[in-house]
Amino acid sequence: MLHGNKNKQLSRKQGPRNALIKTLAVSFIRHGKISTTNVKAKVLQSFVEKLITKGIENTLHARRVIASRVGQATADKIIKEIAPKYKTRHGGYTRVIKLNTRLSDGSKMAQIELV
Repeated sequence: MLHGNKNKQLSRKQGPRNALIKTLAVSFIRHGKISTTNVKAKVLQSFVEKLITKGIENTLHARRVIASRVGQATADKIIKEIAPKYKTRHGGYTRVIKLNTRLSDGSKMAQIELV
């Protein structure tokens, strides 16, 4: 039973799911926007917004937490480039735009981008 489990499973076990979210987050932060399925975009949205909120603090602890989630190079980009732009904003750093369905399997696609 999945009582009290609010995480989306994405048809994967915990390890592959965490790896998927990490790689999606790294490419999203590197490029500024990516196209993926709607469910993955929604999961990625909450993950990345928490990282950006942590990056606004700009402390050593925040740096280490972000680096443990997505790696040092991506953490530097969050803290030096992305977080300062959202210093006065209280959440809502990303936007999910729904796209057409994918032709191969009919899954609903979405594009996630920084606001």
